[in-house]
Amino acid sequence: MHKYISKFHYLTQDLSRRSHLEQVMIACENGANWIQYRCFSKDEEQLLDDINRIAEVCDDWGTTLIVTDHISLISKADIQGIHIEDMNADFRSIRKEIGPDKTLGASANTIEDIQRIADSKVVDYIGCGPLRITLTKPNDYPLLGINGYQLITDEMKKRGISIALLAVGGVTAEDVDALLKAGVYGVAVSAAVNLSPDPSKAFKEIYKKLH
Repeated sequence: MHKYISKFHYLTQDLSRRSHLEQVMIACENGANWIQYRCFSKDEEQLLDDINRIAEVCDDWGTTLIVTDHISLISKADIQGIHIEDMNADFRSIRKEIGPDKTLGASANTIEDIQRIADSKVVDYIGCGPLRITLTKPNDYPLLGINGYQLITDEMKKRGISIALLAVGGVTAEDVDALLKAGVYGVAVSAAVNLSPDPSKAFKEIYKKLH
């Protein structure tokens, strides 16, 4: 079953000066239709409290709410899907656990990752990166650059892989046009909005390039 996947995935992050709820409110007020709650600083009780408040905001705005990795919470709150960052996860088992109606996203860095995820036939979209160095999610994966995405999307076409691919990892508004030209479906962004002096303006700038 093909599910709607937004071209603009907005990711929250742990910030000392702005809560996840405040980040979500800013995004929704500026047109967000897809939010990924990404928090690793709280225990399950705190996460659930946070998610319930965020889910109310998302429901008011008609915004899809995806949660990073915390599969156990999907049956406890009004969450529309899960994004799994472990590239080697057993996606078929996860699909069985969350059911057919929830959206399932996965992370990737190489065409081999993408092939493995596509072969599972249960994942709805892939966040592929990093584009460049990012402090939001420190890792040792090779940086793709614009050309890297072009090579990946070309290879996906050759292999007949049609899953929605989103560029992630250091993406800014200035990258969007080139990434779309390289064949990606859309982008996932956090720091470019969250660390901007004017998050609302930064969000709108990216949104306009994608819609």
